[in-house]
Amino acid sequence: MSVAKPGFRFALFSILFAAVVIMLGAFTRLVDAGLGCPDWPVCYGHILWPETAEEVAAANAKFPGTPVEHDKTWPEQVHRLFASALGVFCIALVAIAFRQRRQDSDYPFKLPILLLIMVIVQGLFGMWTVTLKLWPQVVTAHLLGGFATLSLLTLLAFRLSNRYWSNLDLDQVMCLAAIKKLTVLVLVAVIIQIALGGWTTSNYAALACPDFPLCQSKVWPVMDFAAGFDVTQAVGPNYLGGIMDSAARTSIHFTHRVGALVVTVAVVFLVVRLWQTGYSPAQNWAKWLALVLFAQLALGVSNVVFALPLGVAVAHNAIGALLLISVVSLCHRVFTACKRP
Repeated sequence: MSVAKPGFRFALFSILFAAVVIMLGAFTRLVDAGLGCPDWPVCYGHILWPETAEEVAAANAKFPGTPVEHDKTWPEQVHRLFASALGVFCIALVAIAFRQRRQDSDYPFKLPILLLIMVIVQGLFGMWTVTLKLWPQVVTAHLLGGFATLSLLTLLAFRLSNRYWSNLDLDQVMCLAAIKKLTVLVLVAVIIQIALGGWTTSNYAALACPDFPLCQSKVWPVMDFAAGFDVTQAVGPNYLGGIMDSAARTSIHFTHRVGALVVTVAVVFLVVRLWQTGYSPAQNWAKWLALVLFAQLALGVSNVVFALPLGVAVAHNAIGALLLISVVSLCHRVFTACKRP
């Protein structure tokens, strides 16, 4: 039985921590706390946030345009602190890789370096989210960066696990080889859908269609796709609450729904193909993907029907992340299984 490489358990812990950071980010957006701290990286000049009456008064005097709101400051700063801690974890993963590389030439090294770069870029996006007043392009990129970090950590953990699908017969290897492209296509579809979800939430379009399965009681409501997907829009004074009109937001929400349908069809097709391999581990993955997809669809519909409950909306982000890393993990399994007996 293969033995996991050093750093495997730490990588697993980092995945869980990254998932927490993503959920904290979703919570921060959903409670409109993205500008809960007007400065960066501190919060009103504090490592945490102003607490005493004197500290609040001094903060309000320094930032008269953004008075302290404690229900907004703590989510924002807690998210920053957790994200910073994740950066430390990535530095540790690089250190582990550097040390192990001397003894094991096959130990992943480029991946931890890429992770560290990604976290540094994420820090910059976090800063720009505040300085550019929730500019949707930056908020969406920041969300995608978080999901990318989680995906890279997952890939690293799988490589460090040193375990692969084995004991396949020739037919099973050929079946898995035949779905390589499909697995990648599903991954691309999931990434695009996550980007659409980020664009939806950063433009406050989650409730643009308050009914389901119709949108504003229509199959094809009034929509303005040009305005809804204008990524060249200038930086405004403040995007809190959004600045798009109803038709533009509706186009974003509607497109996200269409994306969900595309992802559903793609994942279901992949599930069927995995089941047809006759390989037990692949069939288990098929069951898992079907379960995660069902949960995500149920949460997405619940967001609309119940008018975006906070817990449901955060869970929708969490299960979206789970779907992404599940497909990333499956890609690793499929591609390595076809190379190893």
